[in-house]
Amino acid sequence: MTTAVRIRITGLVHGVSFRASMARLAADAGVRGWVRNLPDGSVEAFLEGDERKVQRVIDWARSGPPRARVDRVDVEAASPRHHRDFRIH
Repeated sequence: MTTAVRIRITGLVHGVSFRASMARLAADAGVRGWVRNLPDGSVEAFLEGDERKVQRVIDWARSGPPRARVDRVDVEAASPRHHRDFRIH
């Protein structure tokens, strides 16, 4: 079953390879969508694909790469957008 979510990650998530690490994990898992830095210092991502695979990326985002400090992950259901791959914006 295909699912789609928009997530926002707050904490020390800029300058720690968060986007690149998420992009690798998502692409390897077959999750499509995008990830981007926001001006307020948070990271936003749109994830779509198999529900278990999307959940795997969300679970990873709760800790992020080794140098990150994740304070909060907000998850919001979204409508699938039929992305073809996973991109860094």
